Amino acid sequence: MIQIDDSGSGSLIGGTCIGIMDMDTMQYYYEIIPIKYYTKRYFSKKRYLDYVIEIVKHGFKALSVNQEDVIEVCQGYMFDKLRNWLDENKYLWKSTQITGILQDRVEKTFEEYALSLGFPEQYITYTKYPFHFHRILRWVYADYENRAKLCKTGWKSWDKYGKLPVQIEIET
Repeated sequence: MIQIDDSGSGSLIGGTCIGIMDMDTMQYYYEIIPIKYYTKRYFSKKRYLDYVIEIVKHGFKALSVNQEDVIEVCQGYMFDKLRNWLDENKYLWKSTQITGILQDRVEKTFEEYALSLGFPEQYITYTKYPFHFHRILRWVYADYENRAKLCKTGWKSWDKYGKLPVQIEIET
């Protein structure tokens, strides 16, 4: 059985991790949807959903997935276009809630990716919701010039909160 899941689609920073696992061999494949797909230019056209299909094509090749394999796909919106592609290409699949090994693995992969972007390890280690929007937004504003480019700027919430006037006060 093949499972497909995502992590990071709801995080303000970074792209989204798409993970695929062959549950029989435990082989794991993942790619990150680049952050450029979350800029206004691409986000409004939902191009990130097209990129999911490209990732799955790469993963299926790497894992030798064929039309006889049973595929379980996360129920989330990230896979809306993929479901059509799977039908068009005559794969055996069903939408389901992904739990367990793959879910844990893809979430860990996204955490490692976020750390590679400079996100504080303490947020992940010691916080129940490390990727909470306002927590990340405060982190971004602490070094706006360098961190704003790591954000999903195509989001409506970025329009609302991503360009606030900042006043810096230094206590002496």
